[in-house]
Amino acid sequence: ADCRYTCHQECRSLIQLECRQPGQCQSQLSPESTVLPPRSQNVTQTAEEEKPKPPTIQEIKQKIEKYNAKVTNCLLMKLNDDGTYTGFIKVHLKLRRPVTVPAGIRPPSIYDALKEVNLADMTAKRTSFYLPLDAIKQLHISSTTTVSEVIQGLLKKFMVVDNPQKFALFKEMRKDGQVLFQKLPLTECPLYLRLLAGPDTDVLSFVLKENETGEVEWDAFSIPELQNFLMILDKEEKDKIQQVQRKYEKFKQRLQQTLKEARGKPG
Repeated sequence: ADCRYTCHQECRSLIQLECRQPGQCQSQLSPESTVLPPRSQNVTQTAEEEKPKPPTIQEIKQKIEKYNAKVTNCLLMKLNDDGTYTGFIKVHLKLRRPVTVPAGIRPPSIYDALKEVNLADMTAKRTSFYLPLDAIKQLHISSTTTVSEVIQGLLKKFMVVDNPQKFALFKEMRKDGQVLFQKLPLTECPLYLRLLAGPDTDVLSFVLKENETGEVEWDAFSIPELQNFLMILDKEEKDKIQQVQRKYEKFKQRLQQTLKEARGKPG
């Protein structure tokens, strides 16, 4: 009533004032005149106001020139007349689970690539296998190519017929001796991130991994795919059980050996 203190509605219970007359502020507080709209509205407005503007063509040109000056190979970026640009990214494949591919299909040739022939559609037979750990695939993409398109392109190159929602693209960064992973949204453009970070893959690299189980929309998968998931999870569960059993079996053997050696000895 005296100081006319103003606060957000959700902050009202947290306010502590040294009032001249105890209880006066609480009793004479007028919500209509002193309580502001919820804070979340103001935060949203601020975020919209502080949203960075897209770089101009001149700024992009300068960044590309700076990027190309650091490139030690021929994998340069090229600026187009419309302001878009093209370049290369390398993606590390770190998949812990097997992928599904067509069975009995020959590797794609250059003629298939030129004609955009999808050999995976030529047979209904499927098989599963593990991709080599930490395999690297190089992609030539545009500044408008999204994470979703990169994932689909990688699966197509390896003839993987699994649903793209099983996978996610991460950016890997090294800071203070630690390796940090951050999942990229499907609408993010990886080439722009590569341009900002420079060509050094120790600063920034891209990694394809399995999507987090809780984030997968299982309704988008077919019955055979879901059954394949269950088979893989069942195999992983059995492998884990065997690992634990072997661990404690070795521990049990060492204890028995120690007890055997200690028999007849004092103490």
